[in-house]
Amino acid sequence: MKNWTQPIKNTLKRRPAGLTSPLRAMLAAAILLTLAAPGSFAAEETTSGAIFVEGVTTDGRDDCTGAIQRALDEAGKAGGLVVLPPGRYRVAGSLRIPPGVTLEGVAEAPVWSAPLKGSIILATGGRGQEDAAALFELNHSSAVRGLIVWHSEQRTTNIAPYPWTFHLQGHDNTVENVTLINSYNGIRIGPEGNVRHRIRSVYGCVLRRGILVDGCTDIGRIENVQFHCHWWSAPEVGGDWKPVHEFMWKNCEAFSFGRTDWEYVNNTFVFPVKTGYRFIETKAGAANGQFSGIGADEAQVCVKVEAIQPMGLLISNGQFVCMHGDQRIEVLVDATCNGSVRLVNCAFWGPARQCVVSHSRSFVSLSDCYLSSEGRARNPGVPLVEADNGKLQLRGCSFGSDEPSVALRPGLRHAIITENNGVHGVEILNEIGAQAVIANNEPMPKGP
Repeated sequence: MKNWTQPIKNTLKRRPAGLTSPLRAMLAAAILLTLAAPGSFAAEETTSGAIFVEGVTTDGRDDCTGAIQRALDEAGKAGGLVVLPPGRYRVAGSLRIPPGVTLEGVAEAPVWSAPLKGSIILATGGRGQEDAAALFELNHSSAVRGLIVWHSEQRTTNIAPYPWTFHLQGHDNTVENVTLINSYNGIRIGPEGNVRHRIRSVYGCVLRRGILVDGCTDIGRIENVQFHCHWWSAPEVGGDWKPVHEFMWKNCEAFSFGRTDWEYVNNTFVFPVKTGYRFIETKAGAANGQFSGIGADEAQVCVKVEAIQPMGLLISNGQFVCMHGDQRIEVLVDATCNGSVRLVNCAFWGPARQCVVSHSRSFVSLSDCYLSSEGRARNPGVPLVEADNGKLQLRGCSFGSDEPSVALRPGLRHAIITENNGVHGVEILNEIGAQAVIANNEPMPKGP
């Protein structure tokens, strides 16, 4: 019998042929991982490069940072895989994922927070130190997948800042099939130079920031991401719907984009939120990209465009609902924006004050969209769409409530408003005269 009181040497074991997943291989081989004692295990290494972390407890009592980092560094010598079997691993520090290394848990998809099972990281470091190193620091060709991250010392009654859960820089790094129970800051990409990040199937609760992208110069991808207070509502993880829900709609910025070229964002959603999607200019510049199947619910502002590259922002199949705060504008384009913003086949509803407000110096276009709010009785004289700068196109849209449909304010240089209809026709407030092309819209009914 092996003496578990002595340092444990890595033992090479071949992964069964034909099994591509190291986790399936672990199950098939039956003894790739040998239990050392209740709640602890020993590391073993396969000839394929998979390393099972050495000499750590899996009940969350002891700090596993050092042991996991040693396994990562060992894998980093040639590139490879470090596997965390089911258990709870307390990490009080920061883990650096070397180039060419993947840290993997057992989850093949995001999970609900009760019962909490799988490869669970109990992140306890960095409380009150928002600018400290991230829980996971990723560089070239590194990845984290299949993990659940729970900040187990965070409290709903006293929410404190924590560092980013993930920080990505360099080329071709990946975060996928990850569940965030209650991250204060989720995933930061940049501001260091980076290209081709892949964020896929990340679900959970983020309190202050979800994903922030900056410094990316070649096509990053963000796919199948949902942020929701639901994940930190279960008693098993110390959750409570009401305070978490309130904190998020007052503070959370879910998806923020500085410099990123050709960003592809698909199937993303947040509930509730202060600002759903925010586009800014940093020292590195602004963004351009395409966003499809995106949503923000119970927001103060769903989409806020402060800056964008001239070729701009393409949004299709979006769903936007504002319910909180004084602004309640679903898409707001600031006067600092000098790039094109185009929305196609999007739906705007809920108790928003306005659907789209543009102060942009450039182009704003809406096509085949559905726009509605609470109606004239609650928003007297407030138009669903309003523009006072740049150029506006609005074609083939339907207005689902009876507020004024469109207001063309002084300062707007040109507008094309054609082929729209509404529940009571299309009411257009034209204050720019001949600079507006208005044709083939459903007329307002005559009489009272």
